[in-house]
Amino acid sequence: MSRCLKLFKFALGSSQNANSRLLSSGKGQSTRVVACSFTGVDARVRQQHRWARPRVWSPKHPGLTQVSYYSTQEAEKPPEEEPLHTIISDTEDVKGTFSKHEFQAETKKLLDIVARSLYSEKEVFIRELISNGSDALEKLRHKLITGGGETAPMEIHVQTDSAKGTFTIQDTGVGMNQADLVANLGTIARSGSKAFLDALQDQAEASSSIIGQFGVGFYSTFMVADRVDVYSQSAEPDVPGYKWSSDGSGLFEIAEASGVRQGTKIVLQLKDDCKEFSSEDRIKDVVTKYSNFVSFPIFLNGRRLNTLQALWTMEPKEISEWQHEEFYRYVAQAYDKPRYTLHYRADAPLSIRSIFYVPEQKPSMFDVSREMGSSVALYSRKVLIQTKATDILPKWLRFLRGVVDSEDIPLNLSRELLQESALIRKLRDVLQQRVIRFLLDQSKKDPEKYARFFDDYGLFMREGIVTCHEQDVKEDIAKLLRFESSALPAGQQTSLMDYSSRMKAGTRNIYYLCAPNRHLAEHSPYYEAMKQKDMEVLYCYEQFDELTLLHLREFDKKKMISVETDIVVDHYKEEKYQDSKPASERLTEEQAEDLMAWMRNALASKVTGIKVTPRLDTHPAMITVLEMGAARHFLRTQQVARSSEERAQILQPTLEINTGHDLIKKMHALKDSDSELAGLLLEQIYDNAMIAAGLNDDPRPMISRLNELLTKALEKH
Repeated sequence: MSRCLKLFKFALGSSQNANSRLLSSGKGQSTRVVACSFTGVDARVRQQHRWARPRVWSPKHPGLTQVSYYSTQEAEKPPEEEPLHTIISDTEDVKGTFSKHEFQAETKKLLDIVARSLYSEKEVFIRELISNGSDALEKLRHKLITGGGETAPMEIHVQTDSAKGTFTIQDTGVGMNQADLVANLGTIARSGSKAFLDALQDQAEASSSIIGQFGVGFYSTFMVADRVDVYSQSAEPDVPGYKWSSDGSGLFEIAEASGVRQGTKIVLQLKDDCKEFSSEDRIKDVVTKYSNFVSFPIFLNGRRLNTLQALWTMEPKEISEWQHEEFYRYVAQAYDKPRYTLHYRADAPLSIRSIFYVPEQKPSMFDVSREMGSSVALYSRKVLIQTKATDILPKWLRFLRGVVDSEDIPLNLSRELLQESALIRKLRDVLQQRVIRFLLDQSKKDPEKYARFFDDYGLFMREGIVTCHEQDVKEDIAKLLRFESSALPAGQQTSLMDYSSRMKAGTRNIYYLCAPNRHLAEHSPYYEAMKQKDMEVLYCYEQFDELTLLHLREFDKKKMISVETDIVVDHYKEEKYQDSKPASERLTEEQAEDLMAWMRNALASKVTGIKVTPRLDTHPAMITVLEMGAARHFLRTQQVARSSEERAQILQPTLEINTGHDLIKKMHALKDSDSELAGLLLEQIYDNAMIAAGLNDDPRPMISRLNELLTKALEKH
């Protein structure tokens, strides 16, 4: 538009001058093997790792199947087949007769509710049984540490038999005697693990490893089984083994049994519609989804499944960079590297073990969409609760990948869902603040790397400010924003904190100007109008910058002011601005009043007012609107096309003219000698000002007028 105005200017000047102007016119990764270690297991148990197949992080999510080997290069030869290791065998034999019992204090109806209505997915019964087995092993470990005794292999074994339609799980844990069977399995909602924790209130290490707490997990077996048989041998000396059996009808039977191995063995006679759980592949999927990080070895039909370490439970200094890379690929289902890694551990005010990764790859449009859910998995004591925990982090941090494990999270009875509470909100706030602080530290540590991160992920920070309701949190997120500035060279970015540190004494506003690029910002009539105030201005190039700063409102007790808005509500009086041209080169006051009267009549309802401004130098005119940014956002979000008159009625714009500009002076002369050409020139100046203000999204209607204006200008000169 500035080119067009120059063309008009010279065309309206001299014919010779106008004519002369017109005429000239991959980096590969080697395969690494993750060493398997299980915290809390004694030396004898660590020897069991000879059964473990070496594995590394799979590039799949914890909610999907794990593969044995991962590398960015093809393996040269397949892994050797490992020997099978299982302890499950049919050695139990019932001695004597069964004694029948009723489930105490609960009816068949209550059992039906717990067994058939509590869980959303039938597969979670496997998670519950493995968690129970892990608790039994943890109790035995504690018993051996505190009371002494022979160490024993601490393992969980699962066996499937598709021909018989059975599912069997066996642990080598503490086991149960007859009284335990009656108390723990005979009473719904009585948790043996909870009772164990109550007895160990002062022993945090043991408490943190116990998973169960509600006493209903075992009954999830009745979702998939017509009959459940439990064989258990207590670790106490001279105590016989027992068989517990029930079909879930409200009665259970107990009988003494021989040939029972220490620990507990559970055999499920699967229902006809649940025979899928007698398939090895199906069970493998479920175990690797929910229980991949359980501390004790899990074997499925003799093959080790869980050889992955829960990195988030380890000391950050103990984890190498390549371990983080492989673990990131596992949890993020990705093939790139993490750009940033945050390993955060805390015990107060909440117990938190977490690892967050920022992907190296730029987010896709799908990632940016708010429909994209969280990519952070929630664990409780290393057992998966949710693959995509939407309540743990605010929506704007959905670009993070990783894991959060907290013992303090309030779960519902099925341990599948979070109960919204003050504790969850506290956890969310703590994690959000820690991520913000981490990113802020990274920006200071390596500004260039952070600048690349902000270019890729800045949209999420802007969203955080727009969607957050607390002003203090908005300002914390705003510390992560970066802009170019009129006080700095092109390409160099600054933060709001740095801007504040450069402010003159007594200044209370942070000024910004939205434009597509630096060139347009520096040649904007609004920036030109600010030059006389000698204030630093932030340049906002992104589409959502303006909306972001409108929602931010203030930062560090300083108001965020758009340059366009400042012109309207400027506290400085107009007289304080000095005209750049002498009075002899400007229209007189009488001529200006005469011109503005003619302009008001010609523009009619398109403008609310017309005034003379001394702020402009190289621009003939500009549009001012109260709350220009909000007005622009409103028009962008409107789906209905509006005429210029309808826009004017909404915006109530004021046209400010520069009476020292050649086009304005020529228009004053033409309004009497060639009113038609003057009218075309006025319409073009008005549309140019609207475009410069970002209030005219479609300049196509002015093309015919522009062509006509050019034709007329060239005809006369």
